[in-house]
Amino acid sequence: MSGTPSTKLHYLIREAKVSSSAPPLIVLLHGVGSNEEDLFSLANNLPDRFLVVSARGPVTLGPGSYGWYHLDMSTGKIVYDKAEAEKARLTIIQFLQDLKSEHPYDTSQVYLMGFSQGSIMSLSVALTRPDLIKGAAIMSGRLLEEIKPQINKGAVLSRMKIFISHGTNDPVLNISQARSCVQFLKENNLNPEYHEYPEQHTISNAMFQDMLKWLNK
Repeated sequence: MSGTPSTKLHYLIREAKVSSSAPPLIVLLHGVGSNEEDLFSLANNLPDRFLVVSARGPVTLGPGSYGWYHLDMSTGKIVYDKAEAEKARLTIIQFLQDLKSEHPYDTSQVYLMGFSQGSIMSLSVALTRPDLIKGAAIMSGRLLEEIKPQINKGAVLSRMKIFISHGTNDPVLNISQARSCVQFLKENNLNPEYHEYPEQHTISNAMFQDMLKWLNK
């Protein structure tokens, strides 16, 4: 089922398979160059109790190709549009607000799950608006430096549930990005569940199964 134009982002939706007037929500955020159909392929494997929404990034990169912000890796270093990344963070927050009028959900049970650039956005939203997000699954991502000063370090942040998975052979985002992110989160009184895998830049079956175990705890 496809979303209507009244929200900031186009999206696909899988209704909760367990009847509820306000089910818990999980929002899927795809990687750069992909689209909302990518992670939506995992929707039917997510717990039945969840309303599952897969959102399309606001930046058009080509036919069927979208992102959350532009980036350039041609020099071997990641150069990205910081203003676009911040605009995307605010757009996702507004999207969550708008979605409630179309598909009521339990606002105390909102999870974000992202891959690559989508996981970067998931972490950005979760750490700056822990009042809106209960948990975030960060798969092959990293923490943007610009987010650190914006982090809401109140008591509500300490209740945030975070899952991080990363491949030790990732050629796009080096494993050091994940390790430094985990260290930073621990220094800020968070206790992420962290897993490394002998994988490249991907969501492997092992990663997904570990994420499901975390989600079902």
